[in-house]
Amino acid sequence: MPDRAAPRTGGRLIADALRVHGVETVFCVPGESYLEIMDGLYDLSNDIALISCRHEHGAANMAEAYAKLTGRPGVCMVTRGPGACNASIGAHTAFQDSTPMVLLVGQVRRGHMGREAFQEVDYRHMYAPLAKWVTQVERAEQLPEVMARAFHTAVSGRPGPVVLALPEDMLCEAADVADTAPHEAERAHPDAADLERLRRRLAGAERPVMIVGGGGWTDGARDGILAFAEAHGLPTCCSFRRHDLFDNTHACFVGELGLGPNPALVKRVKEADVLLVVGARLGEMTTQGYTIVEAPKPKQTLIHVHAGAEELGRVFEPALAIQSGMAEFVEAARALAPVDGTRWREWAAGARRDYEDNRRPPAFDGALDLGRVMTELNERLPRDAIVTVDAGNFSGWAQRYLAFGGGRRFLGATSGAMGYGVPAAVAAKIARPERMVVACVGDGGFGMTGQELLTAVLYGVNPVILVFNNAMYGTIRMHQERDHPGRVIGTDLASPDFAALAVAYGAHGETVERTEDFAPAFERALGSGKAAVIELRMDPDVINTRTTLTALRERAAKGR
Repeated sequence: MPDRAAPRTGGRLIADALRVHGVETVFCVPGESYLEIMDGLYDLSNDIALISCRHEHGAANMAEAYAKLTGRPGVCMVTRGPGACNASIGAHTAFQDSTPMVLLVGQVRRGHMGREAFQEVDYRHMYAPLAKWVTQVERAEQLPEVMARAFHTAVSGRPGPVVLALPEDMLCEAADVADTAPHEAERAHPDAADLERLRRRLAGAERPVMIVGGGGWTDGARDGILAFAEAHGLPTCCSFRRHDLFDNTHACFVGELGLGPNPALVKRVKEADVLLVVGARLGEMTTQGYTIVEAPKPKQTLIHVHAGAEELGRVFEPALAIQSGMAEFVEAARALAPVDGTRWREWAAGARRDYEDNRRPPAFDGALDLGRVMTELNERLPRDAIVTVDAGNFSGWAQRYLAFGGGRRFLGATSGAMGYGVPAAVAAKIARPERMVVACVGDGGFGMTGQELLTAVLYGVNPVILVFNNAMYGTIRMHQERDHPGRVIGTDLASPDFAALAVAYGAHGETVERTEDFAPAFERALGSGKAAVIELRMDPDVINTRTTLTALRERAAKGR
């Protein structure tokens, strides 16, 4: 797009900057504080789709999920005060999940600031711990420069969210200023000497494990890390909710480290002599509360590859630290001569057997066997399907029994925020309308952002939403029964008839109470051509994939 030097309002400058930086979709809840941006987008509606959502929590999650799926910065616009506060959940997810996002926040007029004006908040203070960069733009002529920096910052190094506060009157101001060039990401490349050190460490290993995770992965980097693992015969697992980075059907894949992981995998990671960690931060969930990798000095020889220099050595002291973008590391690592993995061949094969054993649902004599339901779903999902999950114990069924990678994507918030699953599914279907999209959400999470089903209906997209209904905040109940057995308070939920609610929203609705009813209900949902909800009425005692509330109480009683 050529530079424009004719005077433009701040709102139009932002709209033009979004086009310059390749934005195709913007998620929002409209607000009077940024009407000028909306007006600027009116003239660009053939280039940029504006998706109006039901709540800022949903809008921010949609932008975050869109970014995960496309690899491009997700863009969200919200109004001042309440709108910005509601969107902070999605910004926090983008920060912890290393997802590029640009959040545009309407602000009160400049002359009203400091008076506690209507809905006034200082966003530089509010968002400081939740974003890579936060600023307030005081003059319209600064907008092209600031927007370029925002996109550059969001995608460079460790990706993350950027927040721009935009005073209402500044957006009405006219400025005679040119557009910038499109942003480009800046990422570090690995040093050749460090790569040779990495190879020597691997050559001396007997029980190596590679862990892949984090953000900033391209499709090419995913393919490349699989080829690297295959060349070296490396058993590879993924960090929490990142198991679409590696083809789960490949012989080198050995599982995911997250909620309720395979105990056999946890044991192997503890016993590993070399841990090659590529992209993952080694956070609390992945390390099972910082237990399978000890801080500050791990028992394993830790080789840590990460895009952010500030993350290397932050918690764990690595034997070798390599700052690099994911694609840059993979390209360089694939050029290394493969080491002889004969010594760990049986170790790797055993880890794969552990993974395959873990994916076989145990015997279950209840009416609705969720392990079998997920196994049947896995068989029906095409190779390019997209699955989203919300936060909660129920997500363990999808994460344990569905296979990802190899083109099949998995979108989940490693921040653990509830309310992600439905908005993420709507965003995924908007971004990739030709692909099957299935969301897995608990009754609690659906209660927070399930109204975004209306956004799907409005824009004519048709994800299938599976609502796991156990009439409680299940994860909290699990902790409650484990730590204070029988003293249940505050975790019960009352829910509507989710199928009837879906129909009232203009979507397709089904209720499933028996295992054998799931497959035909799923086919009817797909065949409806509409957004669809399938309520799975669970046995409340089956609290996760590995235990029951009854068993938790009994263990707690024995421990007294």
